[in-house]
Amino acid sequence: MSTMGTFSGRRFDPLMMTPEDVVLEDIAHALSLLCRGGGQLKYFYSVGQHCINCMKEAKARGWSQRMQLACLIHDASEAYISDIIRPVKVHLSNYMEIEERIMDKIWRRFGLDDLTEEENRRWKQVDDDVLKLELMVLIEGEENAVCEELCSCPDLSERSWRDVEEEFRDLAENLAETADGKQCG
Repeated sequence: MSTMGTFSGRRFDPLMMTPEDVVLEDIAHALSLLCRGGGQLKYFYSVGQHCINCMKEAKARGWSQRMQLACLIHDASEAYISDIIRPVKVHLSNYMEIEERIMDKIWRRFGLDDLTEEENRRWKQVDDDVLKLELMVLIEGEENAVCEELCSCPDLSERSWRDVEEEFRDLAENLAETADGKQCG
């Protein structure tokens, strides 16, 4: 059996994860250290910061705390299997299956395993809308790209990973407690 170690000291096979293996501390830490876009950006901008921006966009759109939490943790599988850029990810069917399996455990851990098709469509739309702005600001040569008008003002500044980790963790804890009355790990 192949196991991985996590920031919190857990060891498990990521292909055989259970919801109990999912720990907020591990997700917040890993995503705050993982650079978006395969690192091909003007400066360090983490997956964790992207997720925070998605959550804040959901909040600015007046969505429920449940949907805000979904937007915050939508990339949480990357804490366990890293980030692959979209142009490559679509060709890696096995990766996509693994990602989906891990996200199923994460959704369950956070009480979001019953998201409807419409709810899934909504968080995916926020992800795409925030991504378009990120590409325009953070990728050389994309300055003239067209992006959707957002309801929020995403923070695309270069931030300390420690600050992102703390904010992500605090937001997730608060949203998990109030979204459904369920605690997260």
